[in-house]
Amino acid sequence: MPPVRPQLYVSLAAALTTASCGSDTAAPTAPGSPGAPSAVIRHIVVLGDSLAVSPSASQSFPAVLQSRLQSAYPGWTVRNESANGDTTAGGVRRVDAALTPETRILVLELGANDGLRGVEIAAIERNLATIVERAQARGIRVLLCGMETPPFNGWNYSVEFHRVFPRLAARYAVPLVPFLLEGVALNPEFNGDDTIHPNAAGAKVIADTVWRYLEPLVVQVSAG
Repeated sequence: MPPVRPQLYVSLAAALTTASCGSDTAAPTAPGSPGAPSAVIRHIVVLGDSLAVSPSASQSFPAVLQSRLQSAYPGWTVRNESANGDTTAGGVRRVDAALTPETRILVLELGANDGLRGVEIAAIERNLATIVERAQARGIRVLLCGMETPPFNGWNYSVEFHRVFPRLAARYAVPLVPFLLEGVALNPEFNGDDTIHPNAAGAKVIADTVWRYLEPLVVQVSAG
């Protein structure tokens, strides 16, 4: 099991909690030209929270992924269906609408706000499992993004929260990004003024982290 990272727990808390007051959904990262017929037949949907919409819709890590896909794998479009303050329960409510018929891959980035609120571990796991199952029932590949939570609800809670993500990845045989903010958390070079949410440089680092696990899925789906 990867080590729990206690030093970044408190740093993750304040700004994520502040962001949970909002519920704005980010616009898709690559809209088509008005009136032009769309040649895109394969979508990657990012279902996440404020970490996936920061620092802006055009500079977020899903937007960086879109730019990379345009040059490396034409025909793929990233749809950023993330919302500030979203939770795993919110993801369950929104996933059916987010998964269009063209969706081939779901990047699932939820759970940080649940951990901050002390949501029951079993409920977090159940919600994430429901989202994965709904995607897989449609033949959609899933990439699960791991997260950590501060010990506001006790160290045992933080450890059990940490274990949810690898457990789900094993249960559903889906790839796991071990920690979404690897190399970004606590690094002022990669965070905005709140010291938590990524700036443009941080979003690029997150995109690099996600890309290592996303690209093999894109290759597999493209070959299929």
